[in-house]
Amino acid sequence: MQTLSQILADMAWTGLAEKPVLETGATVFAFLAATRISRLGGNHPLLNPTLLAIVLVSIGLEATHIPYETYLRGADTIHFMLGPAVVLLAVPLFRQRAVIRSSARLITVALAVGLPVGILSAVSLAWALGASPRTILSLAPKSVTAGIAVGISEQIGGLQTLTIVLVIMTGITGAVLGPIVARLVRVGDPRVVGLTMGIASHGIGTARALQINEVAGAFAGLGMGLNGVLTAFLLPIICRLF
Repeated sequence: MQTLSQILADMAWTGLAEKPVLETGATVFAFLAATRISRLGGNHPLLNPTLLAIVLVSIGLEATHIPYETYLRGADTIHFMLGPAVVLLAVPLFRQRAVIRSSARLITVALAVGLPVGILSAVSLAWALGASPRTILSLAPKSVTAGIAVGISEQIGGLQTLTIVLVIMTGITGAVLGPIVARLVRVGDPRVVGLTMGIASHGIGTARALQINEVAGAFAGLGMGLNGVLTAFLLPIICRLF
């Protein structure tokens, strides 16, 4: 008679056998290769691992003629792991809790400025360029992490697929340009850099902030989380009013 652990193991292997693992393996390989390239380049902002991994996967799909839908289904294990990965951001938050408690005013100001600017800058530019109302609504939650942004987009009448693309573009742009802009304007406080990158460019920006140091990573994770919660609460209300 099989034990419970054996039954669960058999179920896990059966589930794995029913799913294509090539796409998951290719995604992991692409990110590891991208991380290696980034380290060899001294973690230069332009060598962002996420950006490089997207390029490598895109080249691979084009070379092998694998449809993106097939790749997406095969790599859904990676999507599942995004949840636990976000939860792990609590570790640097816990370690830096004393610094965070002493920075309440800085956090409040950063959110009060960053949240509306992140929404209004994109929406105003799209409106000025003559974008359709649905495109404008799809742009509004661009600075929020993908899982929350998709829900907001659906609720306010945006296009979810367009929102996902814009969220990824925003994250990569912030991760690449954030440290460069911080150096140009001579902002050396890791709390400010972290909050800015977390609020403006969510998870991808937070991952880049963690490469700077743990303080920047902790504040980026905090900024990302608070910005996501507040945007999810406020944006639908504002859209109903206007």
